Amino acid sequence: MNSPFAHLETTSRVIKRAQYEAFEFTIGVDGVVVRNASHANPDEHEYVVTVEDGLPTECNCPADANYDGACKHRVAVAIRRPILDAAVDRQVAADGGTPISTADDSDDTINAPETPSTKELDDSTVADDVEDAEPDACDCDELPDGFPCWECVRTGRRVL
Repeated sequence: MNSPFAHLETTSRVIKRAQYEAFEFTIGVDGVVVRNASHANPDEHEYVVTVEDGLPTECNCPADANYDGACKHRVAVAIRRPILDAAVDRQVAADGGTPISTADDSDDTINAPETPSTKELDDSTVADDVEDAEPDACDCDELPDGFPCWECVRTGRRVL
């Protein structure tokens, strides 16, 4: 089975941002509300990602409207399988089906860790896709004295 992430076209920069920015997710009637708590005013950085057939297909953010490929909000939903599954379950319930119950259905807000690594992803296929997307895409070459970039340190490709 392919991961939802495998169906999205995007850049390595967007993938990285989808992993490390402090997103908060709320499952709503219209889709997944993605709030970027990395910003000083998170209320101004809140967008709705539409999920269709188990895939994040649209986002009402400016980047998704103006650029080719999936935005960081769509990628953030795709790589966090519990969020995507909850959105699909909500759609099933709205269509008259029976959703899969979770341990605590009282709070639909799920806070993602601020710096998730690909090792924390639920779907190993997603982790492979993220790591294979552009293995040489890093900023190490731009740094002085062989100093590694944060992405290489975070993923274990290089150490300080």
